[in-house]
Amino acid sequence: MKKLYLLCSLLFSSVLADELSDILSDNKNILFDYEFRSNTAQSDMLEKSWINPITLQYSKSYSKQFTDQTVQTGSFSIGIDQPIFRSGGIYFAIKYAQALRGANEAEIKLKKREMIGSAVKLLFEMKKMNLEQKKLALLIKNDKLDIRQKRESYEAGLIDSSFLDQAILKANQDETKKLETEISLMKLKQSFALLSEKDPNKLKLPKLKLISAQRYKGSNLELVRDRLRAKEKGYNAKMTWAKYLPSISLQGRYTDADLNPLFPQSGLEEKYWTYGFTVSMPLNINMFSDIEASKVAHLKAQTEVIERKHTIDEEYKLIQNKLKIIEKKIKLARKDEKLYARLYKTTKNLAKAGEKTSLDTAMMFNSLKVRKLDQKIYELDKQIELIELYTKVANAI
Repeated sequence: MKKLYLLCSLLFSSVLADELSDILSDNKNILFDYEFRSNTAQSDMLEKSWINPITLQYSKSYSKQFTDQTVQTGSFSIGIDQPIFRSGGIYFAIKYAQALRGANEAEIKLKKREMIGSAVKLLFEMKKMNLEQKKLALLIKNDKLDIRQKRESYEAGLIDSSFLDQAILKANQDETKKLETEISLMKLKQSFALLSEKDPNKLKLPKLKLISAQRYKGSNLELVRDRLRAKEKGYNAKMTWAKYLPSISLQGRYTDADLNPLFPQSGLEEKYWTYGFTVSMPLNINMFSDIEASKVAHLKAQTEVIERKHTIDEEYKLIQNKLKIIEKKIKLARKDEKLYARLYKTTKNLAKAGEKTSLDTAMMFNSLKVRKLDQKIYELDKQIELIELYTKVANAI
């Protein structure tokens, strides 16, 4: 069953990715593409930074030292000063660049997923707001029916005017809430338009399900990023240590230079090689402080990984508990729906018998529809909570 659950979860994630991965606007996708390309280019440069450049040089000189002529000489040379041993520093520099590339890539992926998640969350919130408006429209209908009943009772001298005032006040409050939902819906649409060029009314919303705690933790991009950051700091600590140890560099230069025509028998070669090696070791008063600082940075990054694991566990538990509470609210709304269905049927029969009015029947029917809408709203609340999990999991959106 666990394997089947995992397979279904992966298939669902694939479908979700196909449907909503392109929800962002073209410009947003282009900007993320530039970030990925920039990260690759910078990482490539850093990975090869230990290789020194080859220097090409050409020079031309003119001398008027001699009174009877101008002496002209030219020189072309190729030179390199390349370290070949840095007490492991070269290897750690390459591994550092690779870890940094991975950490930055995970960071960019996380940013993109969070943006996609925000867009999808806005879709859920817009749908929820539409349902809230329908619910308020039904409540306002009931308010108007209640006002009619209260007014008739007041005019008949059966109730005090305060009851009618309260009914009018309730209607005004619900009208105000409906106006507020219109403003909220406009804000949601504006926020969505800043992220996507698509028509929110034409996009099909996914049906999210609770992913396993194991998958949430195992594929969490924040944890992937923090682990790579810890690796990066570890390699940086080793690089810092290595730069204070002995290193060996090879030097070589090939020169093709014109000989001074005034000294043809000097015995000098026009084309020649110069080569050698250098063993060096820096002595720096800040060496131990520098090494200690890099070690502390590594230990801090490792501790942050432990903290991230704890945070992820707590995030998952919180979502789980929220979902349980929402599920309880759905069950209560279903019970209320059944109750209102019975009351509506009873009121309808009593209205036929003349014991209740058509207003009572209409109010009961509207209350029944309100509880049905509540269930749909709570289901959307579940989806809004679940999107928080999917946003941080690789290949889920």
